[in-house]
Amino acid sequence: MAWFVWLIAAAALGAAEFFTLTLVFGLLAGAALVAAVVAGVGIGLLGQLLSFAAAAAAGLFVVRPVALRHVAQQPLTYEGSDALIGKRAEVMQEVTATRGLIKLSGEEWSARALDESLVIPVGALVDVMEIEGATAVVYPRELLP
Repeated sequence: MAWFVWLIAAAALGAAEFFTLTLVFGLLAGAALVAAVVAGVGIGLLGQLLSFAAAAAAGLFVVRPVALRHVAQQPLTYEGSDALIGKRAEVMQEVTATRGLIKLSGEEWSARALDESLVIPVGALVDVMEIEGATAVVYPRELLP
């Protein structure tokens, strides 16, 4: 019957992890499942507590730091409009602080200049600095005359 108590503890810890998302309670829930298996095999209370402690220590001191490091890493690939930031484009229609048109990755995009005092002429090459909705915010690659 001790295995059932460990299962209830694992469920409670799992529910706590669901609400906190700290990865602490989830690992303790896993340790409680290990203790439930040990109790189910018929090992006594001392063995259950030792297995819980060992599994919890392994989870908190080995698994959690590795998982947090992976979560903190930036993605290697960008998708959607984020992939266009930093790309080169060609001005198709004069770009000002409020309007313009560029050819970006084979498509025509509405654009505006990052520096509001600039007027970028047709044929100039620009870098995409950011994407705001369906408008690319651009800056010229070379100094303008």
